[in-house]
Amino acid sequence: MDHRLLDILACPICKGPLVHQREAAVLVCRADRLAFPIKDGIPMMLEEEARTLAADDPLLAR
Repeated sequence: MDHRLLDILACPICKGPLVHQREAAVLVCRADRLAFPIKDGIPMMLEEEARTLAADDPLLAR
């Protein structure tokens, strides 16, 4: 993903920052514990598309 795009994207729920997890092809909102998938290079930023992460999910690691 383009770093310029990552700079302007925010969580659609809390408007907080997102972390790009390249290996998992997701954008993670740590505050809401959500993972938004990236399909064909396009982030799916709808709440319905996100999956909820468990508190101990490795994607939430800093």
